[in-house]
Amino acid sequence: MSSQQPIHVYNEIGQLNSVLLHCPGAEIENIVPDYLRRLLFDEIAYLKQARKEHAQFAEILENESVEVLYLTDLMAEVLADSQVRQGFLEDFMEEARVGTEGLREALRNFFSAMTPQEMIRKCISGVRTDDLSDIKPKSLGDMVKNPYPFYLDPIPNLYFQRDPFATIGSGVTLNVMDSITRNRETLFPKYLFDHHPRFQNIPRWYNRDKSHPIEGGDQLVLSDKVVAIGLSDRTDAVAIERVARNLFKSDESFETVLAFDIPKTRAYMHLDTVFTMVDHDQFTIYPGIESPLDVYSLSKGKKEDLTMSYEPGKLSSTLKKYLNLPAVNLIRCGDGDLIAAGREQWNDGSNTLAIAPGKVICYDRNYVTNEALRRSGVEVLEFESYELSRGRGGPRCMSMPLHRDKL
Repeated sequence: MSSQQPIHVYNEIGQLNSVLLHCPGAEIENIVPDYLRRLLFDEIAYLKQARKEHAQFAEILENESVEVLYLTDLMAEVLADSQVRQGFLEDFMEEARVGTEGLREALRNFFSAMTPQEMIRKCISGVRTDDLSDIKPKSLGDMVKNPYPFYLDPIPNLYFQRDPFATIGSGVTLNVMDSITRNRETLFPKYLFDHHPRFQNIPRWYNRDKSHPIEGGDQLVLSDKVVAIGLSDRTDAVAIERVARNLFKSDESFETVLAFDIPKTRAYMHLDTVFTMVDHDQFTIYPGIESPLDVYSLSKGKKEDLTMSYEPGKLSSTLKKYLNLPAVNLIRCGDGDLIAAGREQWNDGSNTLAIAPGKVICYDRNYVTNEALRRSGVEVLEFESYELSRGRGGPRCMSMPLHRDKL
C-alpha cells in the first residue's frame, strides 16, 4: 500500500485499503470524576475491556484486507530524529500551556531518557505531578502550590482519530479543534505530514493555525465531486467556506460542498454522529435532525468566486440532486422508533464505518439500527462496545481512512 498515493479518499464507501487508528492506552486511566468535563468525557471507561474491543475492531479491518496503521508507531518513527523530537516537545509544551521555565526544564529532562515510543505514549497518557520530583523553581508559577494532579493533561479523546485531521481527495484538512483540551491532538498529524517519509507534500485544505474550528467528524466525502461538512457544535461556517475555496482552486475534482446545519448539542456533536453513507444510495440518519435540517451549497463559481445557495426541500431530494441518484434510502437510527432512536443515537447508532459499498462496521449494542441496515441489504460487521462507546463516538469516529478505491 505504501507504494500507492499516500492520501486517496474520494468517497465514503469505496473499498478501504489503509486506515489510521489509535488504541486507547494509559490516558484512559488518567480520567478521574473531578475532571470529566475538562477532558470532554461523560463517563470513565474500563481500559482492559476498551482495548479488547478496539482489538476486535482492528481485527475486522485486517480480516477485510485493510492495512491498519497506528498513530503511536508512525509518531515514534518521526521522533527518531532528535531535532524533530526536540521541536515536537517544545510545541507540545506550548500547546499544553506549560508556562514556567522550571517546569519546562524538568519535562525536558523527564522525556530525555525515553525511547521515541515511550515518549509519544507518555505525551498521550499525561504527566502526573508525582512523575516529577526535580523542578527547580525559576518563577513564581513554579513555587505556587497547585492541587491539580497533572503537569500535562492526558489526551483520552485521541482514540477518535477522525477529528484532528480529515482526508479529502489527495489532501487533508489539518484541523482546529473547538476545545482547547483537544488542540494538542492536531500536533500529531502536523508532525506526521511535516516529517514522515510516507506523507510528504500532502496538500492542506485547512491548517491548524487558522482561527475558526473545524473537526473531522463533520467532514464526509460523498463523491469525487461532493463533500458534506456539518455546521455543528464544533465546526464553524468560516472554516467550511475556507475549505471549499481551497478545494475549488486546487486541481481536485470537487465541485460542491454541502453545509449541513445540525443542532448544536452534545448528542449531535458532529455530522457523522447523525448521518453516514453506507452504500451508493443509502445513508444512516438520526430522525431527530431531519425536520430542522437546513442545507446550504457552496459551488465553484467563475475564477475564485463561490456560488452559495440555500437548498430547500427534503434532504433526500438534495442528495439525489448532487449525487445524481434516481432514489435515496434513508435508514433511520432506531428503525424510526422514537425511544430506540434516542437510546441508540447516544451510543452512535448512526455512526457507521463503510469498508466497501454496502458493507459497514457497527457497534453491536445498536441492534435495532443494525437490523434495519440488514433489512436494507447492508452487510453489518459488529464488535463489542461496552466501553469504547462511553467516549461518545463510534467506528467512523475511531478511524481515519488514508486510502480508498475510487468508485
